[in-house]
Formats: sequence, structure tokens, C-alpha cells
Amino acid sequence: MVFCVLASSLGFFCNGWVIGSANLPGKVTHACELTTHPHSKTFPDCLPMNDALWGFAVSSFCIGGLMASLSGGYLQNKYGRKPLITYNSLGYIFGGLLIACATNTSMFIVGRIMCGYACGLGSLVIPIYICEISTVCSRGMMGAFPQGSITIGLLIATLIALPLSTVPLWRLNYALVVVPAVFQLIVMQFCVESPRYLVSNHRMEAARVSLEKLRAHACVEVEFYEMIEGQLGTETALFVTRGKKIVSNSTLVVEESKDDDLTLAQPSPPLKTTESLHGTMNLIEIFCDPFIRRIAFLVISVHMLQQLLGINAVMYYSTTIFEMIFPTGEMSKYMSIITVALNFISTVISVLVIDRMGRRTLLLISICGATSFLVLLVIGYVYQIDALLVTSVLAYVCCFAVGTGPIPWILTAELTPVKASGSVGSIATCLNWSMNFLVGQCFPILFSKIQGYSFIVFCLFGFLYAVIVYFLLPETKGRTLEDITTELKQ
Repeated sequence: MVFCVLASSLGFFCNGWVIGSANLPGKVTHACELTTHPHSKTFPDCLPMNDALWGFAVSSFCIGGLMASLSGGYLQNKYGRKPLITYNSLGYIFGGLLIACATNTSMFIVGRIMCGYACGLGSLVIPIYICEISTVCSRGMMGAFPQGSITIGLLIATLIALPLSTVPLWRLNYALVVVPAVFQLIVMQFCVESPRYLVSNHRMEAARVSLEKLRAHACVEVEFYEMIEGQLGTETALFVTRGKKIVSNSTLVVEESKDDDLTLAQPSPPLKTTESLHGTMNLIEIFCDPFIRRIAFLVISVHMLQQLLGINAVMYYSTTIFEMIFPTGEMSKYMSIITVALNFISTVISVLVIDRMGRRTLLLISICGATSFLVLLVIGYVYQIDALLVTSVLAYVCCFAVGTGPIPWILTAELTPVKASGSVGSIATCLNWSMNFLVGQCFPILFSKIQGYSFIVFCLFGFLYAVIVYFLLPETKGRTLEDITTELKQ
């Protein structure tokens, strides 16, 4: 299980690398001094862009993420979690190489969009895969691994960018994402498919084998029974686990196929509710079902407000923020590295405490802390208190990373039934990336107009976020995914 979690989390490591790779080398990438003697006859020293175009180029990977989130639900339901995670690495490989070899702005932007597509697809399917294969007692910790991988990718990309922020080494900085992507492409071949996904596709024997591999030498009969019962009903679970054929007018007919997988046949005529037990729900169906619609609203709200709390405004433009405080020297760059390092440390803390404190409690602490430090950040700007500005930025990042960063991705799989997780996750991820792009585009303009006052907007969203979590979000720690769905129905 741990091996599969780590292997799949490499996609989030690449995600973090893509986010961080454009931070420090930004100026040398688009604003270097063109000379009559370029370093290479094939590749220009830089790709000249004004600030507005550069802002679009940097955040254009969100367009790819948005495209991936719209198609990701369908793709993971059709092809499965494992194959999608495996071949998603190709987006980072081809995108990274295209950016590194870019001779014009268009190539750079297309490469960023390709990497963004891989980021978006991974951010949808990887958290669902990890939650579906994890044990109840470790699901929170395992679910926080992807966010930890992002922060590691951010940190390493930022550190490596220091010596590579020169002409022509900035190209190598963007190309290095190929290394972890190729590694993931290889190691994912040794992982197993999600047993819950296999059950939802009525491949019972394959699901049992997958679950046995994930749980090593432990007995899986109880977990396997609950997994089937939660998705396909009690009588089907009894048949599959006991090997008895069930045929009645009020339940499903289950037959054994030649390939040793158990396949669900058509329901008997009197049964009219089996459609809810079978297959997957599309984007329209999730809003037609009152129960799923309520879950979708909650998951979507949590994801949108995660971005509207302003973390990417800080991470994308951390160097700019610190240049306001440290106008001379290289200190602003090192402060950006410290910010990323604190982000990583806080995520590690989240991994250690999330299964003890619970998702809801930790998320509330995180939101309230981040919002409070945003208020202090505005106060520090108004009264020009440099120490308060620095402390507020660093503390804000810590508070966000300890809960608001990882938990929304965990909740997508925990709150949503397997049959609807693809579609609900797709629309939630789509809106998450949309807000990501919106913040990336609007924050530089807002910051140039009103400077530190721009963070007041994020404070208001933080207050709304806390209200929604406090009144609407249930606690999910220590319970199976099927138990959580049953309680939400009641």
C-alpha cells in the first residue's frame, strides 16, 4: 500500500516542480538582455515577454489543468485509476521537453499547458486512488502524501533554480521535471488497481486479489465484504463472499464469468433501483440526485475556497512580495526559499496529526489561522511594519499547508460514493483550477493597484470558508468510505 501511495504521489511531486520552476528563473526566462552573440545558434537566450504576457504564460498551465479536470472523470471511470496515473506522466515528459526547447513564446505556453493537463489529471485521480486503497486508520496520513509531494517538488525546484537562473541554464531548470515523470512511468507498472474501482466494475475476483496485495498477509474478508456491500448491496456481498447464488425478485442476479471475475447480470424486472447501484454517474446525473447534489455542493465549495484563500498568490509571486520588503540584494530570493521550506515542514506536520485530530478540526484551525495572518499582513502593510509583514507571510503559509492544502483533496474521495467520485471530483477539480487561474491572472493586477490591501479579498473568502466548514462539513476520520456514505444518507 505504501509503495503504491508513494509511486502515485510522484505525480504531485511533478506538479510542485511545474509550479516552482517558473518562480526564480522568471526574469532570466522572459527579460534577459539580448546580445549579438547568443549562447546558442538554435535556441535564443530568452523568450522576450512583457509582464502581462509572462503572467499569462506562467499561469497558462491552469488552462491545461482545467481541460484535464473536465475530461478526467470520464477517463478514470473508463480506463481505471492505475493506467491513468501511469500514462499521465507523459504530459510532464513532453511538456517539460517542449518548454526546454522553446524558441518562441507559443512553444513555451503550449508546454506549460501540457504540463498543466498532467497536473490537472493527476490532482483529480491520484487522491481518489490513494483514498480507495488506504486502510481506515491510515487514510488521512496517506491522503496527505500528495500535498507533501507538491511541497517537496516546490522546495527542490526552488533550490535548484538558484544556480540555474542564468542563460542558458534556465532551460535545464524546466526540463528536469522529466526525471521524476519517467521514474513514475516505470514504478507505476508494479502497483495494483484500486479494489473499489474494480468492485464498481463488477470485477470481484480481480478486486479481491488487488486488496490482498495491498494488505499483505492480513485477512481481507471483512473489508472486502464491506466494500461490496457499500456499493452493490448486502445480498450481493453475501453471495460474493460466501459463494452462494442469489436469485430473487428483489435483488440482483449474480453470475460467475469464464474469466473468474464475477459479473453482475441484469436486474429482475420488479427491481427499479438497481441503476443507482451500478455503473458511474455523469456530470448531469450528480446534480439530479438530491443526495449526491448536496455532497457535490460541499466538495465544490471546499475546493473553490481553497484557492480563493490566496495561497497561489503568495507562492507564484513570493519573490515580488519580499522585494517590496527587501528592495536590494538577493535576500528576497532566499526568503522565497524559506517560505517553500516552511510549506514543506507544515505539510509533514499535517501528515503526522491528520488521523489524530480529524479532517474537520484541522481544516478549521488551518483556515482561521491563515485568515488571521492575512489580516495581520494587511495591518503590517498599512503601518509599514516589515517584521510583521515577513512574519505574517510565513505564518500564513504554515497555517494553509497544515490543513487547507491537503484536506480538500482527501475529502473528495471520502465524502463521495465511488459511483459519483469521478464526476464530482471532475467538477470540483475543474473549479479549483479555474479559481487557481483566476487568482494567478487577477492578483498581479490587483497587487499593482492597491499593493497589500489586495489581501483583504482573501480574508473575506477565509471567513466564508470557515462558516461552511463549521456548519456543513462532517468528520470523516476513523470510518470506512462506505460508512461515511451511509451516515450522510441518514
